[in-house]
Amino acid sequence: METVGAQYLGNGRCRFSVWAPEKQHMTLHVVHPQERKLEMQQDASGYFSATVDDAAPGTRYFFNPDGEGDFPDPTSFSQPEGVHGPSEIVDNSSFPWTDASWKNLPLQEMVLYELHVGTFTPEGTFEAIVPRLRELQETGINTLEIMPVAQFPGSRNWGYDGVFPYAVQHSYGGPKGLKKLVNACHEQGLAVVLDVVYNHLGPEGNYLGKFGPYFTDKYKTPWGAAINYDGAYSDGVRSYFSGNPEYWLRHFHIDGLRLDAIHTIFDQSATSIWELLSHRIAQATKETGRPFYLIAESDLNSPRVVQPAETGGYGFDAQWLDDFHHALYVLLDQRGQQLYEDFGQIAQLIKAYTDGFVHSGEYVKFRKKTFGASSAHLSGDRFIAFTQNHDQVGNRVNGERMSVLVDFERLKLSAAALLLAPYIPMLFMGEEYGEDNPFLYFVSHSDEKLIKAVQQGRKEEFADYRWDGEPPNPQDAQTFERSKLQWQKREKGWHQLLLKWHQHLIRLRKEMPALQCFDKGSVQAEALGQQGFILSRQSTEQGQQLLCLFNLSEQEVKYEWPNPERTFKLVLNSKAAQWMQQKNEAVATPALTPTGNGIHLPPLCMMMFECG
Repeated sequence: METVGAQYLGNGRCRFSVWAPEKQHMTLHVVHPQERKLEMQQDASGYFSATVDDAAPGTRYFFNPDGEGDFPDPTSFSQPEGVHGPSEIVDNSSFPWTDASWKNLPLQEMVLYELHVGTFTPEGTFEAIVPRLRELQETGINTLEIMPVAQFPGSRNWGYDGVFPYAVQHSYGGPKGLKKLVNACHEQGLAVVLDVVYNHLGPEGNYLGKFGPYFTDKYKTPWGAAINYDGAYSDGVRSYFSGNPEYWLRHFHIDGLRLDAIHTIFDQSATSIWELLSHRIAQATKETGRPFYLIAESDLNSPRVVQPAETGGYGFDAQWLDDFHHALYVLLDQRGQQLYEDFGQIAQLIKAYTDGFVHSGEYVKFRKKTFGASSAHLSGDRFIAFTQNHDQVGNRVNGERMSVLVDFERLKLSAAALLLAPYIPMLFMGEEYGEDNPFLYFVSHSDEKLIKAVQQGRKEEFADYRWDGEPPNPQDAQTFERSKLQWQKREKGWHQLLLKWHQHLIRLRKEMPALQCFDKGSVQAEALGQQGFILSRQSTEQGQQLLCLFNLSEQEVKYEWPNPERTFKLVLNSKAAQWMQQKNEAVATPALTPTGNGIHLPPLCMMMFECG
């Protein structure tokens, strides 16, 4: 594979390389610290290169293809002047890492925490996250999942408008800032997963097309031109994107990637991009001695996503389980059925627990076709489950989090339903203490036409849902400011109580063998009344069985023990005084049924029993 970009060789020497197979000439234009222009040499594969003896880190430059103008390096590692400015040489080997003993966490042990760098702290930088790591760790969180940091226009963006997949957002702290964060995470025992986008590039500052056929009209995505993974000249494109995971692994010590919307990555090559990517990662992990995980966001409901790439699968270690969110959310907030018309039955939530995909071949009204395939045979550690994420919150018209949609008791039920599930859990930043600031959609483009297009696009996106009012202006800086966490709320009132509830659930998850078992054969679930369910978790090796009873309704539910001769020890009770805002509403001991063979479960309550 050709190495592209500005590869610093040490002693002031740098090798510049850029892929431009249809261009005849390429000029390297150094603009800082001393301006000069150099003609680059082309090889048979369409790569232009030049080695310069006096180009130290910090040197800024453009490439000029066929005299068409100065453009940033497609493989830029740093854009200190923004997406339209010159690229900057970075010495990727100079950072003083102290994580030599770090070997990554087993995927099965991860408790993920999705965060947006710009809104996680008032400062909105990588380094500002570091002082918060200990509190996250004390909560039980052991893995950060960072929303995309590839350089995007301006300083406010979700990250999915990135246009330089190898450059770290300068306003966040650039490459050095990200390395400091990863190093600090590893020192404190936290892994780092990075969100990346390989299905499109953003509209502003997207100069890749100036160099080569990176994009194609053969396929479409909802956000822009599709990436050319299988057309003419696609070898260079495939090399460019398949090398990106290795870049994050080797130079930033990242522990895994979450790939955005893989269903809009199209490739009909004999050797798929997934196989190529898997091969390069396997080689890199063999050399580094650390596992590296790939997590997919997929709208396919297909088990092939987590099957080996060599056998026709996609090669991912795990994938997001949207169906779990939809099935649970609609039962906790009935207004949610306006958004998820195909959900709302308790049987669907039960299927989410036992099978994974709720839609596994049934007709789905939203899609107007049969959809999905069964995932019942897949182990639970092949899925990332959640009750909130950036999409589910941020794609509401007013960015409402669950904390403002449902009451405190339902928030507790939501947390328990997730953290007692046989899946790898993920929390969205602030969820652990019930953050009630919104998470809105925000941008900071410089093109007026593009700004108006984004504003109009958001209005049209929400038109079909009959929302009250219009979405906040994404370009307005206040939209971004309103989305920042209020970290101090963790220490007060019901926020602190909810934080302790999450902390306790995560501790149980880590201590109880039955909650660490991902084998679908050890998971059973059935309905309890009209809006309740029974979840059974067990570990045959340790002989532990847990019975989790959930009442999502506002009426008391009667439950008869499956075997009255067995003992049932109460382990967790969401209505116990220590978890109640109003202590006088606590239910310390479950009320027995008249025969003594069961209990009456209070409204909006969950209880967990260990079976003896």
